[in-house]
Amino acid sequence: MPAWIEIQDVRKNIDDFRLGPINLNIEPGTITALVGNNGSGKSTLLKLIMNLANLDGGAIRVLGKLVDGNDEGWKRHVTFQPQKQVGWNAYKGHELKELIAPLYTKWDDRLFGRMIELFDIPLDKRFGKMSPGMQQKLSLSLALPRGTDILILDEPTASLDIPSKALFMDLLVDWMEQEDRAVVLTTHQPEDLRKLADYLFLMRDGKPAGLYEKDVLATTYRRYWISGMPADTLPGELSRSGNELISDNPDATEQYLLEHGIDAIDNKLLELEEIISLLLK
Repeated sequence: MPAWIEIQDVRKNIDDFRLGPINLNIEPGTITALVGNNGSGKSTLLKLIMNLANLDGGAIRVLGKLVDGNDEGWKRHVTFQPQKQVGWNAYKGHELKELIAPLYTKWDDRLFGRMIELFDIPLDKRFGKMSPGMQQKLSLSLALPRGTDILILDEPTASLDIPSKALFMDLLVDWMEQEDRAVVLTTHQPEDLRKLADYLFLMRDGKPAGLYEKDVLATTYRRYWISGMPADTLPGELSRSGNELISDNPDATEQYLLEHGIDAIDNKLLELEEIISLLLK
């Protein structure tokens, strides 16, 4: 199936920051997380996808249409939730719903009502008077019910308390299972990555650091505690400290240990956030 978002050789310069070149395809039925340190260009890339910033090179297509072309019909198939909503402060929750819902033919009023109830959102309160956490809950409750093919979320669980994060992740998983949809999100939350992401696109200082299938990545890196650490570099070795060794090729490492009669006292898989930290170094 063709990619729904095609990012080809994309570049953007902002003062002394250089983004790109970025190449990435987003396919239907997937959740792709953009992961990187602060200032790595994640939010800038989302703005470029939405044509909220001008490209300095390359091309982005959404559902086959250039985002900076004359045909903007692709926009009705996309929901974008930025980190901060602009122009909402003066409106009450029910007023925002009345403004937004008619714009989307697949608006799901039942889902909206369910999210308002689950998150206990006061619709009669002005957005600007709400706490950051409540603003985020309302923003998410106005995003998922739009029922668009593509959902783009910039730090969706920021400001949410732990129970609300769990609720949202369950809602998003259910939403994805209803029909073919694609989600692109940025997050610094390891739990978001573990529970939601199918793919991780790592970014470092504006440059791509790799696209990884999360489940494969999570089973690739292993830490060993070795009795009598050999002086030679082992197959798959990434780093060592004392009797600890980290490998990104456990099969090759264990084969070497077996062939050379070296005992591994213990071993275990690395946590996903530790793997990401290694890849971003």
